[in-house]
Amino acid sequence: MTEPRRSATIDGKLLDLLVCPLTKGPLSHDSEKNELVSKMARLAYPIRDGIPIMLPSEARPLDEDGAAPGGKARGDRR
Repeated sequence: MTEPRRSATIDGKLLDLLVCPLTKGPLSHDSEKNELVSKMARLAYPIRDGIPIMLPSEARPLDEDGAAPGGKARGDRR
């Protein structure tokens, strides 16, 4: 598997249209980590090759500071 591109940017219009798939709340772009962050769901969705991966199973949980810890993938909440 290849490492996600860190220099990829996301179009502002696309960011305005996208919402968190769990909460339907707004997302913010973390350009340093190349993720879309849902503060309401406390999840960070990765952006790979310029494509936002909006699957909760691919998102990383945010820690108490709002930063996404490395390593674990988030499981399904059923």
